[in-house]
Amino acid sequence: MLAPTHVQMIGAILFAVAIIHTFSTKFFERLAHAKPSHSGLWHLLGEVEVVFGFWAFVLMLVIFGLEGSKAATDYIDSRNFTEPMFVFAIMVIAGTRPIIQTAMSTVRIAANFLPLPGSLGLYVIVMITVPLLGSFITEPAAMTLAALIIAECFFSRPVSSRFKYATLGLLFVNVSIGGTLTPFAAPPVLMVAGKWGWDMHFMMSMIGWKAAVAISISTLCMAALFHRELITLPRSKPNNQTQKTPLVLSIVHFLFLAGVVIFAHHPAIFMGLFLFFLGITQAYQQYQDRLILREGLLVAFFLAGLVVLGGQQQWWLQPALLSMSSDQVFYGATILTAVTDNAALTYLGSLVDGLSDSFKYALVTGAVTGGGLTIIANAPNPAGFAILRGHFKDEAIHPIGLFLAALGPTIIAAAAFRLL
Repeated sequence: MLAPTHVQMIGAILFAVAIIHTFSTKFFERLAHAKPSHSGLWHLLGEVEVVFGFWAFVLMLVIFGLEGSKAATDYIDSRNFTEPMFVFAIMVIAGTRPIIQTAMSTVRIAANFLPLPGSLGLYVIVMITVPLLGSFITEPAAMTLAALIIAECFFSRPVSSRFKYATLGLLFVNVSIGGTLTPFAAPPVLMVAGKWGWDMHFMMSMIGWKAAVAISISTLCMAALFHRELITLPRSKPNNQTQKTPLVLSIVHFLFLAGVVIFAHHPAIFMGLFLFFLGITQAYQQYQDRLILREGLLVAFFLAGLVVLGGQQQWWLQPALLSMSSDQVFYGATILTAVTDNAALTYLGSLVDGLSDSFKYALVTGAVTGGGLTIIANAPNPAGFAILRGHFKDEAIHPIGLFLAALGPTIIAAAAFRLL
């Protein structure tokens, strides 16, 4: 391994600092109350979505100082920001009233076919079907839809904090593995599918069905664990005071959603569609709730920061992966995913020629298995975090609580991918 440059070393240090920062946001929130003269700054640093963007800015100042403005701008130009832009656009579109109303109606109809009391059937349907739907509408869209439904049907009602953390951990893991039925919906799969020749048949037969089994088992276990709470929770009813969206307008919204998904790798096209979509929402404001532009921008900023900082980690990540056997790489990828984006791991693997089929399978399945352990583990996680954080105490989701909550579903996913 070549000796890292000064910038690479500093980039790795800043990456580690950013990870520590994500676990320390409550400290900055307390500081905001203790030091009111600069409370705005401390509140800003207490936003988890701001962390990686902030330290990416510090990295750019370092490159500017050490290597000059051209090196700094050339490095930014070499980064691919398509994913942050896509997640922003898909979050806002998927979070509109016509999309949510249609999704909620579909979920309620499906839940009626399950003869389960209270909100038990609704919980099972949401936590299984919506993450699997992510294989077709992409994981960020599935995360947004699932989080908004969970917020309305469960978290806005009197449920325990333990239930909220358990549901959040289950959601993150289910979405991470739920996009593996197709080769285009999960970022870690997308990074390698084209180069390795993984088509729809391969994904369904080798990975997707195992993910569906793991999602079903994890959800049923969680429903059984919290069955008393879910049984006593009456099924939420549609809000009759909300103006019903005309069918034509709902169809138009879904066409825009489909257009953004189809052109997910062409930012000039999908951002053009998104701007057109914003015009439609303005023209029919009476059928819209507040667009989640702020949440979407924060998530995009988070992911963009991860792209900038992650670009300086290849010097140590790639040797760490390649030093493992195919058996070791599964668990190594699962652990490494907790501290870096899982798509970055598989991308590094795609750069290496001559990998065995078993190594490729272990790398990708390990990366998606660990995608629920932390907020940075999987690209859609910040979207769910941004939507649901307001329902937790002090609007803060503790990273340790999330990690522990996701551990059970992660173990079930690991068993499915290694044993089935």
